[in-house]
Amino acid sequence: MDKTVASADEAVADFFDGATLMAGGFGLCGIPENLIAALRRKGTKDLTIISNNCGIDDKGLGILLANGQVKKMVSSYVGENKIFERLYLDGKLEVEMTPQGTLAERIRAGGAGIPAFFTATGYGTIVAEGKETREFDGRPYVLERALTADFALVKAWKGDRFGNLVYRKTTRNFNPMMAAAANVTIAEVEVLVEPGQIDPDQIHSPGIYVQRILQGAKFDKPIEQRTVRRARKVA
Repeated sequence: MDKTVASADEAVADFFDGATLMAGGFGLCGIPENLIAALRRKGTKDLTIISNNCGIDDKGLGILLANGQVKKMVSSYVGENKIFERLYLDGKLEVEMTPQGTLAERIRAGGAGIPAFFTATGYGTIVAEGKETREFDGRPYVLERALTADFALVKAWKGDRFGNLVYRKTTRNFNPMMAAAANVTIAEVEVLVEPGQIDPDQIHSPGIYVQRILQGAKFDKPIEQRTVRRARKVA
């Protein structure tokens, strides 16, 4: 089945106000740039977004936040976004902070059909408030619920028209698990090939998890903090 769509705008045409969205990436690495930009153009409101972080003020998911499209964020790190900070302190943004490993496992569990699991991470902290706790072998654990979403936007390096995906290096972060945990997964790729041109042993996300795929029109691949090492003085 050919799952390609002509553009990012076509791919997000059925997004609705109040939808829950998973967005892949770690910082600004491996983010679905073209799909995020299309969602901003569409203007869908009251989104609940599950993502490791919310980009920065003018890049990544930050452009949705700045455009007033986000109601709630479920994240593990939000320290690079001043708009995020202001909206939260003003009471205009709901935030569910989750330890990074727990966030990853909640998403993976959602994709695997596991409704909840126990983890020691967060016990005795604000993360555990209001949650069931239990002791196993003398150690306390916190019950965490799995995460699923209406839509997932993921970025891969290569994909075929059937939706099989291959991620490259750090982009293989939250993208694979999110692809499996949403009702509708939309993937943007840098290289789009014909079925059979990807070695089956190299596929990270099988096409069964992907409903739509497109070749991204442009990839800026922004960097949050560009840091270079000072040149060493030679005696």
